[in-house]
Amino acid sequence: MNIALIAHDRKKELMEAFCIAYKFILSKHKLFATGGTGAIVSESTNLDVFTLDYGRLGEEQIIARTAYNEMDLVIYFHDPDELHSSGLNQLLALCDANNIPIATNLATAEILINGLERGDFDWRELVTNR
Repeated sequence: MNIALIAHDRKKELMEAFCIAYKFILSKHKLFATGGTGAIVSESTNLDVFTLDYGRLGEEQIIARTAYNEMDLVIYFHDPDELHSSGLNQLLALCDANNIPIATNLATAEILINGLERGDFDWRELVTNR
């Protein structure tokens, strides 16, 4: 499964801790991340992470992949105090349109990652052409 990881600056430490805690599960999947998030996750976990561009451009690249239904799960730890959220709104809409599970907080991310491990999202393999 293809998993997208995005974390705003004030949430990067949370993403790092999440990926360390769930390294065993994440290691079985293809990880994609924005530049800064990918560098932190890769360095702290030694997981293979396909790192896109930094910041908003990397976010746009993940949004594009989501639009083409190339992601199976999105974990987006956003900072609710950050003013611009057009990327998040667009990503939420695309995830809804393509039935892609998305987590925007730790509680939901933990539920989804454990569901991924149980095989709850294996149906995604049937609806994508990969």
